[in-house]
Amino acid sequence: MDDIMADTTETDRSAATRARLMDAAREAFAAKGFHATTTRDIAAAAGMSPAALYIHHKSKEELLYLISKAGHELVLQLVRDAVASSSDRVEQLRTVVRSWVDYHLRDYTMARIVNYELSALTPPHQDEITALRRSAVQEVEAIVRAGVRSGAFTTRQPALATTAILSLAVDTSRWFPESAWKRKQVTDYYATLALLIVGAKA
Repeated sequence: MDDIMADTTETDRSAATRARLMDAAREAFAAKGFHATTTRDIAAAAGMSPAALYIHHKSKEELLYLISKAGHELVLQLVRDAVASSSDRVEQLRTVVRSWVDYHLRDYTMARIVNYELSALTPPHQDEITALRRSAVQEVEAIVRAGVRSGAFTTRQPALATTAILSLAVDTSRWFPESAWKRKQVTDYYATLALLIVGAKA
């Protein structure tokens, strides 16, 4: 019994250490960029020695991959939650844009890393993250296409409309890190823009 408890405690301690390193890497990558950040920077921010980082993570790139994966999985889940929230295509698109923008405003540090450091990943990791990103985009585009079929949207270019909407939403992490506007003002405004882009019927 004591051995089981000791193993559990050690596992919890290791998980907490990995989380500290992830948080430290996220802040460092956001502040300096992936290439300018050293493992020493990350370890120091986490209150550890540089050697300690390699006990828990294979490399600096692995940390970037884990951060990118977590961010993209979160966005994909936001899209799926929006689809599940209503059968109305207008409400689905409104909800997904509000949620997407809210995430980029609320956790802009992580959002900036996820969106702008993809090229620093190894090819296998890049492929995995790109697939997650593609899934999220395709699921938003599916909302738009379904809205066109039902007559809720009038755009003749659903793929282009989707790209325009998401490119605007993604860049909120760069333009609104410390905004004069309240978050809800921005999310509502971008949701309205999205509906205009797809030609939602009043």
